[in-house]
Amino acid sequence: MNIGEAAKASGVSAKMIRHYERTGLIKPAGRTGSNYRVFGSTDIKILRFVKQARHLGFSIRQIATMLELWQNRSRPSGEVERLINQHLAELDCRIREMTAMKETVENLAVHCRGDSRPECPILEGLSALLRLGISRCP
Repeated sequence: MNIGEAAKASGVSAKMIRHYERTGLIKPAGRTGSNYRVFGSTDIKILRFVKQARHLGFSIRQIATMLELWQNRSRPSGEVERLINQHLAELDCRIREMTAMKETVENLAVHCRGDSRPECPILEGLSALLRLGISRCP
C-alpha cells in the first residue's frame, strides 16, 4: 500500500510517517520504481505500535527502545518491565506537577475579586511564582 493507505490503515498521518522515517524511529519504507513508498502489513503493525505508545505518553526514545525489544523475541522481559516502571514514575511525577499547578491556579482564582479595580491578585501571584521558579520532574 502507498503512504496514504498506510496512514489510513495505521491511524498515523502521512506527515508523521515521514517524520518517523527521517528520525530513524522506523525503517524507511520500500520504494517502487517511481520512488513511491510501499508499506506492508508488518509496517502497519509497527506504525500502530508507535501510535499506541505515543498515546500512552512514551517518548520517541522510549518507543525506539520498545520497538527494539518488541522485535527481539529473545529479549529478557525484565528490560520491558524496567522501561514501563520508569515511565510510570515519570507519569506519577507529572501528575503531582499538574496537581500542584491546578491547586496554584485555584488559589489564584479564589483571590480574584473580578471587579473593575486595577489591582489583580492573579497577575501579582503569577509574578511572585516566576520569582520563586517552577519545579520540574527530572
